[in-house]
Formats: sequence, C-alpha cells, structure tokens
Amino acid sequence: MLLNKIKYRLSLAFRELNRVRYRMLGVSVGKDVFISWGAYIDTCYPGSIEIGDQCCITNGAKLIAHDHSVYRLPQQEGAHDDGTGRIRLGKNVFVGAGSIVLRNVTIGDNAIISAGSVVGKDVPPSVVVMGNPARVIKDFSVNDAL
Repeated sequence: MLLNKIKYRLSLAFRELNRVRYRMLGVSVGKDVFISWGAYIDTCYPGSIEIGDQCCITNGAKLIAHDHSVYRLPQQEGAHDDGTGRIRLGKNVFVGAGSIVLRNVTIGDNAIISAGSVVGKDVPPSVVVMGNPARVIKDFSVNDAL
C-alpha cells in the first residue's frame, strides 16, 4: 500500500517535470495536462504550439509545427510559405498513441484524436477523428435524444 502511494506521487512529480520542461522550451501548456515521455512536441519555433487545460497527449503522439519541405517545391509568384505554422489544442483534447498533428491545425475543445491518425486540417469541438487523413467519425455535439 505504501509502495503504491510512493509510485503514484513519483509519477505525479514526473508529469509536472515534463510540463515544466516543455514550458521552458516555449510551448504554452495549460493546467492539468498529461504529456507522455514518449510524445514528441516540436520546440524548434518557440510559441508555435498551444496546449489547453486538461489535455492528454499519449505515447508516440507527435505535434509538428514546421515543415521545411516547402523549400523543395516550386514557389508561385507572390506566394511565400516559410514552412512554419501553429498548432492549437483546445481544452480537454485527447491525442491518441502514434497520432501526428501537422502545422496550421486547430483542434477544438473536447475532441478525441484516435490512435495512429494524421491530422492535417482543423478539427471541430466535441468530435472523434480517425484515419489518414483524419476524418470525423463521431460528433458528440449533436443531441442524440429522440
């Protein structure tokens, strides 16, 4: 019993340490956020990622806010894309194992990103998305009452 309490308190301390680490690297992290040690959050451009309160980012999930492949593409006249972007996670967002969230994406409050999904477009609030590319499969904002 005592050993379990010690393990639990240590896990809470490590979670806080991980949140502090990302805050120091320039990521905006809300309150009560869980970030797995196996998750990857892009810190190349400080301030490019915002994580809302009570989010959960699980093992193997990746939040990537830059993409320099644009330098390999022929540029159209008058258009300039430097390959950087922003990622915004609303409150109470769950990002499943192995998911990838790409640049210039906003994920609405209470959204669930299923394991292994690749999110390249904005996700509305209160939905479940899955697949590559990620598509809405369930919308919780619709009242299912008869």
